[in-house]
Amino acid sequence: MQTDDKNPENILPSSEDRIIQINIEDQMKTAYIDYSMSVIVSRALPDVRDGLKPVHRRVLYSMHELGLASNKSHKKSARIVGECLGKYHPHGDSSVYDTMVRLAQDWSMRHTSVDGQGNFGSVDGDSPAAMRYTEARLTKYAEELLADLEKDTIDFVPNFDDSLEEPSVLPAKIPNLLVNGASGIAVGMATNMAPHNLGEVIDGTIAYIDNKEITALEIIKHIKAPDFPTGSTIYGYEGVRDALLTGRGRVVQRAKAEIEVLPNGRERIVVTEIPYLVNKADMLVRTAELINEKKMDGISDIRDESDRTGMRVVYEIKRDASANVVLNHLYSHTALQTSFSVNNIGLVNGKPQQLNVLDLIRYFVEHRHIVVTRRTQYELKEALKRAHLLEGFLVALDDLDEVIALIRAARTPDEAKENLMLKDFFPKESIVLEVMKIVAMETYKLSDAQAKAILEMRLQRLTGLEREKIRNEYAELMRNIADLRSILDSEPMRMEIIKNELTEIKNKFANPRRSLIDYAGGGAFRMEDMIADEDVIITVSHAGYIKRTLLSEYKIQNRGGRGVMGGATRNEDFIEHILPATNHNYLLFFTQLGRCFWLRAYEIPEGAKTAKGRAIQNLINMPPEDKVRAFITVKNLEDVEYLNSTFIIFCTQKGTIKKTTLEAFSRPRANGIAAININEGDQLLDVKLTTGTSHVLLAVRSGRAIHFKEEKVRPMGRSATGVNGIDLDDETDEVIGMITIEDHQNQSILVVSEKGYGKRTSAEDYRITNRGGKGVRTLNITEKTGALVALKSVVDTDNLLIIRKDGVVLRTDVASLRIMGRATQGVKLIRLGENDEIASVAVVLGDEDDFADKNAELLIQDSQDAPDTQETQGAPSAELPAE
Repeated sequence: MQTDDKNPENILPSSEDRIIQINIEDQMKTAYIDYSMSVIVSRALPDVRDGLKPVHRRVLYSMHELGLASNKSHKKSARIVGECLGKYHPHGDSSVYDTMVRLAQDWSMRHTSVDGQGNFGSVDGDSPAAMRYTEARLTKYAEELLADLEKDTIDFVPNFDDSLEEPSVLPAKIPNLLVNGASGIAVGMATNMAPHNLGEVIDGTIAYIDNKEITALEIIKHIKAPDFPTGSTIYGYEGVRDALLTGRGRVVQRAKAEIEVLPNGRERIVVTEIPYLVNKADMLVRTAELINEKKMDGISDIRDESDRTGMRVVYEIKRDASANVVLNHLYSHTALQTSFSVNNIGLVNGKPQQLNVLDLIRYFVEHRHIVVTRRTQYELKEALKRAHLLEGFLVALDDLDEVIALIRAARTPDEAKENLMLKDFFPKESIVLEVMKIVAMETYKLSDAQAKAILEMRLQRLTGLEREKIRNEYAELMRNIADLRSILDSEPMRMEIIKNELTEIKNKFANPRRSLIDYAGGGAFRMEDMIADEDVIITVSHAGYIKRTLLSEYKIQNRGGRGVMGGATRNEDFIEHILPATNHNYLLFFTQLGRCFWLRAYEIPEGAKTAKGRAIQNLINMPPEDKVRAFITVKNLEDVEYLNSTFIIFCTQKGTIKKTTLEAFSRPRANGIAAININEGDQLLDVKLTTGTSHVLLAVRSGRAIHFKEEKVRPMGRSATGVNGIDLDDETDEVIGMITIEDHQNQSILVVSEKGYGKRTSAEDYRITNRGGKGVRTLNITEKTGALVALKSVVDTDNLLIIRKDGVVLRTDVASLRIMGRATQGVKLIRLGENDEIASVAVVLGDEDDFADKNAELLIQDSQDAPDTQETQGAPSAELPAE
């Protein structure tokens, strides 16, 4: 027990008596909930009505209080910050200044609320100058948010120390939350709202006012997508649709980039718009790091050529790189493509709520309806006040002499006022009699306000002209009062006022959409976007090694040259198959046992022309005992009409032929599918794509060929075996090739023997017969020529790739081979070493322009290699040295 030293009789409570025992868990819960709600309501989330957080609202109101209108001079930012801190915002000065700076940045706000003068930062992330150096004032846009603030349109609340009042919300003629968006992190929730085009937002709002039953799906016909201040392209629409309809979604943005071709043939990428909230300087630094780390290739230089007239970032592309591929890599690995995660959470009646586009418009219209109603009530009240005074003037002017006498007789102003209020007036003014419904000879007494106003009236108001002005003002005021009352009595009239004000706002501030919408974009990258669709050569060796090589690596040589190495092969291995394709093609692999597998060309490992390649069993799930025998390339497997009108023709070594629609092979499976039923002792030889109207030509080792129409073979299912295509001489004979002929005028038939002899023959030399016959002679087979090994269809602009079993490849023009008769021996195509033979022949599509420019003469081999037939006689050819 303690006592007061000055007064011992007073017993003070002990420290134990002053301590209240509470549960710490309950106290922590209560304190944290209070803190959370304070952050949510008072700091982090915007109000759905004016789209502003408290700090934004306080900054704008402070500037309004300082009289910083858009037509007034700028004032120091430090003064504005001090005004806001001292009166309304009990936090640090940096929070206020940072808010004001962002409201002035046209790359952060779709429509700025602050007109800044000085350094307010940059899109490169540069910090603004200190507040003592910069100046600011309101923009016309902000004035529309503050309009009618003095007309009792909104409630005011006490400030932090109850010494002043501040607005709880701004009247806001503009749907600011949709137009400028907002972002903030509260406790347990966050908001991230995208900006939109003001014109589109107002169109959507008016559509809602016209039809309160409108759905969000109908609203997005007006408000199509976000519209970011920095422009860029919205890539894909699915995330945008989700964001508008549900309040949550992912909007993918891509920089606006163009590819320019320089006079020297090199390319460069020019970026003029970047995604919203991307720091340009950081983006360029990150790109340079990726290049230095060898994670991105094809860029030789990066320059930022941006100035005050606009943004311009230049990426110089290396000579051997594709600008489209580099651009896709930039989109994939840098901030040239980013996503904006929309999470529309705003305060509705002080509570956080998830909002879609229809909710945002509905709450704004409700707010504006309240504002217009309260404004009309205020204007009516003020009009009635003024009308009341004008009535007193008119009544007093009717009996002016008596009024003057009463005033002169009074000793004090208060006595004069009392005398006026006690006086009985008899109005004679018709307008007063009409409006007040006063009957003649009825008395009219002045009120306190009227008597006071009469005493304060200047003598000049007694002139005839001034009296007429009072009458006119009173008449106009009574008409205005009638209009205001009709507005208060009619909700449709109030809604029409809101629509008219929105239309005025649109006419003043709306501008064209900055962010373009790419509806076709998927928002996500496909692998082919990263890879140039270049011409390539797919090679497969006899032992099953496969690789992909750029076509440009093979140098064109004259006929008779020694060729170049086309693959480093193992002992007793050689290049067996060559297939021209592009990187984006689908490759269908057909094995000798009749199965089909799928790969994209870019999935095949790339290798130099001297590389061995990779075992094909590592790429497709093929049994060890099987072997790939044929390939076809297909651009895509999604065009239903193309799939059903295109066929695959199969040919086996024993002469069986089958036709099946491509549609049956349009659904890739990892383990492959059965493509044709193979008889025992037979195996698949070749596969071709056809249109259903082609001609088919088969050739056998013994030198015969058969020519028949494709229509002679009916379409069959994948499990069918097929029908007989050509009759073989004996068990040792077999089919060595199959071609299809579409263009009889330009296509010619190329045959090559195992000793390197070959020739071109017109397709018309092969008469058309029924399938299943023995055919006609296609090459004069001798010991010198060896058996027939290749049959190809070619045109003058094609190139030939001829592969020896030792791996040497010769590339030559088809045009260097002239047309010969069907039964001749042909000419020497490639030099062979001792005991060497031809392994494979492939046709590569050449460039017609290059072919025309060469204007080369047809060449024949040297005289020592000339065959005995007269058809092959001619001038000797020029021969390139071996590489």
